[in-house]
Amino acid sequence: MTPEDVTKLESVGAIAVSPDGQRIAYTTSRLPDITGGEEDGTSTQQLKLVNGSDLREFLPEDMNVSGIAFSPDGRMVSFLWSDGDEERAVWGIPVDGGAYRKLAEVEDAAVRSYVWAPDGSAIYMLVGAESVERRESERDAGFNAIVYEEEARLNRLFRANAGGEVDAEPLEIEIPGYVSAFQVASDGRRAIVDSAPTPSVDDSYTRKRVHIIDLASGNVSAVVETEGKIDDVEISPDGRRLALIAGVDVNDPAPTTLHFVDMATGSFEAVNPGAAEAVVDTEWLDDGRLAAAVHVGARSLLRMYDGDGNVLQEIDPGNLIVMDIETDGGTIAVEAHSPMHPPELFRLDGERLTRLTTHNPWLSEIDFGEQRIMTYVARDGQRIEGVLIEPVGGLPDGGAPTILNVHGGPEAHESNGWQTAYSKPGQVAAGQGYAVFLPNYRGSTAYGTAFAKAHQNDYAGKEFNDLVDGKRALVEAGIADPDRTGITGGSYGGYASAWGATAQSDEFAASVMFVGISNQISKFGTTDIPREMYNVHARQYPWEDWQGMLEVSPIYYVDRAETPLLIMHGAEDTRVAPSQSYELYRNIKVRKPDTPVRLVLFPGEGHGNARASSRYDYNLRMMRWFDTYLKTGDRDAPLPDARPTLAAGTTGTTAAAD
Repeated sequence: MTPEDVTKLESVGAIAVSPDGQRIAYTTSRLPDITGGEEDGTSTQQLKLVNGSDLREFLPEDMNVSGIAFSPDGRMVSFLWSDGDEERAVWGIPVDGGAYRKLAEVEDAAVRSYVWAPDGSAIYMLVGAESVERRESERDAGFNAIVYEEEARLNRLFRANAGGEVDAEPLEIEIPGYVSAFQVASDGRRAIVDSAPTPSVDDSYTRKRVHIIDLASGNVSAVVETEGKIDDVEISPDGRRLALIAGVDVNDPAPTTLHFVDMATGSFEAVNPGAAEAVVDTEWLDDGRLAAAVHVGARSLLRMYDGDGNVLQEIDPGNLIVMDIETDGGTIAVEAHSPMHPPELFRLDGERLTRLTTHNPWLSEIDFGEQRIMTYVARDGQRIEGVLIEPVGGLPDGGAPTILNVHGGPEAHESNGWQTAYSKPGQVAAGQGYAVFLPNYRGSTAYGTAFAKAHQNDYAGKEFNDLVDGKRALVEAGIADPDRTGITGGSYGGYASAWGATAQSDEFAASVMFVGISNQISKFGTTDIPREMYNVHARQYPWEDWQGMLEVSPIYYVDRAETPLLIMHGAEDTRVAPSQSYELYRNIKVRKPDTPVRLVLFPGEGHGNARASSRYDYNLRMMRWFDTYLKTGDRDAPLPDARPTLAAGTTGTTAAAD
């Protein structure tokens, strides 16, 4: 596999099942193929429809849509789309053929999400804040200063009549705080809204709650007072309860525990507290059962609960990692990926998942490295699991050059599924003779809340010792060459990569750091998630122990920095400010002038690259850095060319600083 192959990957996105269960609508997501001459841009989504064994495009290829759903009568697929210069509105297309048409809109506002009334008589729309004419005129005159965190713009909810002409005067419904998602109950009278006090990311993590409201008045009848983060929430068919994935307390790093909620009172109870797993998605069936996608370490399963939370059935999907579930009319559709392909569409038939789509048929021509789950024992006896990709053709004597690919969060986990992306070496590295190991170190999810909390108040302690212990286990097993093992990752994985290039420089021959942390003191003062950092990571504020916070920062160990380090960062990142990368770059450049270091900034990109050119550029730079310093084992090799060698047909690249 090559970096050019990565640019062409297509995957299944959203899924919707028709009320009779006969049709499945879904979107595919792809980036422009800039290596084939397409114009640069971000990912687009195309609508497709499966009817039995028939699969077809359902809209013109240049229509980039989102928010797909079936109308309650099943006669139409609805979607969000912006026609030219118009704001995004709700559109629909008949399933039996015919032209697409606009169904609902709010004047001068983009629709962010929508829900059909159960009887199909109305469409509820969540839209952005109303424009302020005075503020717009000020901006036009050049007065465009931003008052940081003081210009909150709250979303609005509208109800539009459906079925005839587009409702020119949809009714606004009062909603509490900043609403980011909503659903309507089967009785059509109540709804649930995910609401936080402000639009800030920190509030979305630490203060967002589920509110149950009366749709006629907008009055809040109950609040689900969970303390921790919340994720997927679903209303039961009878409207009596909610299935809610949430954290068990304010210090739970991730929402991975299933709860049942009484819609009348808002009271809730955990269904699987303390289990060594992560529930990632749920969906109610028409008969009152609940289907759940559950990740158990690096594997996954489908679980069926009854209405009281008792486990009725567990289905092993084999080598598939189930991510998303959608059901209706007795049909269960899922999105899943495997070591051999990105997310595709499947249908549950009995206890077997039947694959319905193949969007990258050319992958059958690729030589893949063998991929498997590997476990090892850390220095204190803790068992750690990860995913290993061996080089194509097998392991050489003495071990292969090896890349530790460290996930971010750290409240996330690696699954034994598709592991190749623009910032993940995966099968591209395997094709060039590398082994790749993706460890689920302490702090990872899918191993239970206790494991996810095990890294707290211990920055760079047990969590990063797990990485070194993983490297040593790979060496002992004859997989990794001890002198040619590198490290890479983004965000918290970038923190690990910076730590590996400084404090643990003697362990790693090369490092690629992406949107990573170098100074835990200044990180707190520049991030958009300070409370979340305190609650689920640091468990203390910097001023409680200035020296201790400094000593868990990579900049403190620059005197040890012998590892060639490539630093990459989105220039507009608000989660981890680009100054984190500037700090580490400048300290190494001045204090360790003989250590190869380069800083690359991606204009217009945030906490991760979105544009096709930025992603392709990143992949080329990452692999060339490892080829220069890791594969050769030569830490003193000259810096590679500052500009990547682009494939024929590719135009332009991004800005670099070195």
